[in-house]
Amino acid sequence: MFRPLSVFIGLRYTGAKRRNHFVSFISLTSMIGLALGVLVMIVVLSVMNGFDHEMRTRVLGMVPHATIESPVPIDDWRSLAAQARTHPQVVAVAPFTQVQGLLTHDGQVQKVLINAVDPALEPHVSIIGDFFRQGGLAALQPGGFGILIGDKAAAKLGVGIGDRVTFIAPEVAVTPAGMFPRMKRFTVQGIFHVGAGELDGYVAMAHLDDIGRLQRWKSGQVQGLRLRFADLFQAPRTAWAIAERLKGGDFYARDWTRSHGNLYQAIRMEKNMIGLLLLLIVAVAAFNIISTLVMVVTDKKGDIAILRTLGATPAQIMATFMVQGTVIGVIGTLIGGALGILAALNIGSWIAALEGLLGHKFLSADVYFIDYLPSQLMGEDVLLVCGAALSLSFLATLYPAWRAARTRPAEALRYE
Repeated sequence: MFRPLSVFIGLRYTGAKRRNHFVSFISLTSMIGLALGVLVMIVVLSVMNGFDHEMRTRVLGMVPHATIESPVPIDDWRSLAAQARTHPQVVAVAPFTQVQGLLTHDGQVQKVLINAVDPALEPHVSIIGDFFRQGGLAALQPGGFGILIGDKAAAKLGVGIGDRVTFIAPEVAVTPAGMFPRMKRFTVQGIFHVGAGELDGYVAMAHLDDIGRLQRWKSGQVQGLRLRFADLFQAPRTAWAIAERLKGGDFYARDWTRSHGNLYQAIRMEKNMIGLLLLLIVAVAAFNIISTLVMVVTDKKGDIAILRTLGATPAQIMATFMVQGTVIGVIGTLIGGALGILAALNIGSWIAALEGLLGHKFLSADVYFIDYLPSQLMGEDVLLVCGAALSLSFLATLYPAWRAARTRPAEALRYE
């Protein structure tokens, strides 16, 4: 099979055992360094993609995309919901009421934010129904004073399904006997695990009617409406537009960027910065090829001179060493890419197995917003990393190959 002279000699130089073993060692380390750089970059970008995906689908699937609220309890929330649904971005609407306080049981105390919901409408605006370990939204019945809590809160309070907990509101009731904190007994009807410490530890759910009675509101009154949008990134602008056109009261809007926007932006910025830093590692590994080829050129000066006397042109000599350096880059990139894809697809299970083996949790829900290591491999990231590594490897061959092409046969053969 016909092969150009430059390709034939370049491949022979790459596969041959050199007299100078140090040059071979440097060539091998350049290849290994490039492979490791590509591997690490693919894995880290996949992990950052995983955090980004979990933030959007899991955490932001639990918190409201936006809420419409009023300074006073809303009476006719159904007509407001009907008005909100006319906006093309609104996918679903559900009423809610929030109240903060403390849950106590058998001497244990846990702070909590109770979201009062309509069990029939809540699944349309929240993914909480996918994470119940026991019970569920259907267990909330008006007048039953049931409560759904996260597994971290349940563990701290030492409660399970059917146990009763006491909710203490941050208000006092004035009675003839004096002032007493407002308290109410709830029965645990469900336990969920989202994997986010903030949600599993401090968020609970109850029925709208029960919290309305606790607040001493009229029947049917709610704090506001929870909105779910087709595009959550349109929430800030869309929510205020809806609030301004609602009729029947003075309404204002809140959206997820106020509660979790900084965390989401931090994840996106970290991905870009870490990607840039890791690209520098790949660049260092790629440019090690320069030192490898410079030493190869020095080692092969006699061969270069003989090729020149036999009629090889400077362009052919230059192409020969460019082929050799490019082969090193291609092999290193392919190995690193294959190992990176394998690691990115399995890093979550590997870390979970290591945590089980060591008995230590690397990602604690008390510190991070999720308690596991997510990974989402994206084809465009793999192509970008491999393309950058190959490009840098090719650029690294230009200077040594140019020096080889400038070799003068007479000077090279003088001491041979």
